[in-house]
Amino acid sequence: MGLNNAKIAEKGSFFGFRGIFRGPPEIMRAKNIVDTFSHKKRSWIMAQVKSTGNRSTEVEFLSVLRANKITGWRRKYALFGKPDFVFKKARVAVFLDGCFWHGHPRKCRMPQANKDYWKQKIAHNIIRDRRVTRILQEKTWKVIRIWEDSIQKPSTVARLRKALD
Repeated sequence: MGLNNAKIAEKGSFFGFRGIFRGPPEIMRAKNIVDTFSHKKRSWIMAQVKSTGNRSTEVEFLSVLRANKITGWRRKYALFGKPDFVFKKARVAVFLDGCFWHGHPRKCRMPQANKDYWKQKIAHNIIRDRRVTRILQEKTWKVIRIWEDSIQKPSTVARLRKALD
């Protein structure tokens, strides 16, 4: 492409795993991080990370929905940002965010190894989450983001019921 890292940082974007990302200047100034695995091995490792059927989040949330007799939801609904649950009639998209992967302000425990890489990775996840939320709201969807540690809380059910009304 002919751009060196300094030019990329000046333009406010950089190349990541899936194309060009944009973000705040402090993220743009992050050092380039060398992966300890080969491209093929990293690809295999990332392919093993499943985004659906996670027992600690989606299955637990399903039990909360059923216990509270909340109906009308769909999973794997084709909607921008790939929400975990969609209530089509009420136009509500529910995202179940893992505390680590989505950067919970108090509960995200950063690994000690390769700290710069993980800070950058989680920062990009947060930026992407905000972008997805903004775009869905612009399309008149209500977006609810639930932290994995808050699934069982009564306040979560109350928030969901309020959005569905």
